[in-house]
Amino acid sequence: LNKSLKQLGLHLSVRSLFQVTDFGFAKRVKGRTWTLCGTPEYLGAEIILSKGYNKAVDWWALGVLVYEMAAGYPPFFADQPIQIYEKIVAGKVRFPSHFSTDLKDLLKNLLQVDLTKRFGNLKNGVNDIKSHKWFATTDWVQVYKKEVEAPFIPKSKGPGDPSNFDEYEEEPLRIASSEKCAKEFAEF
Repeated sequence: LNKSLKQLGLHLSVRSLFQVTDFGFAKRVKGRTWTLCGTPEYLGAEIILSKGYNKAVDWWALGVLVYEMAAGYPPFFADQPIQIYEKIVAGKVRFPSHFSTDLKDLLKNLLQVDLTKRFGNLKNGVNDIKSHKWFATTDWVQVYKKEVEAPFIPKSKGPGDPSNFDEYEEEPLRIASSEKCAKEFAEF
């Protein structure tokens, strides 16, 4: 159970293949868990409603991730987390006009509040996702073997080349003049 699948936890390998790199909230679960953790936009309704959850939240997060990669923004967003949670629990997703019928269908089935209808959580498990029309041209054996040719490979001068990243103005390092919590972290 990853519980924190999102764009910031994915990195491109040298061959431009996605790798999940953030396993900070991951844990093995038999049955359900009730821990409230994760990025607000990516939380499944069952987490927000404190119903207990299982790996189905990762399929929800996959839906949010695919939506965000295709649209450039997440399906549920607002200024305050509570507003995001309300939208997630309501389960109403609006799709940009450029989304194909197949993509919308896949996302409706991944961003399904009702766990008994969510792809990945049904009798056929992940096969409902892998066999979906939106993935019709995907060779899953090639994906597994990392033999898929990436649709975009950025130019690179070598390891550590920052030329594909935006530049930001450096902020000065601020060091606290006193250690306010020294006692609390004495044995840390």
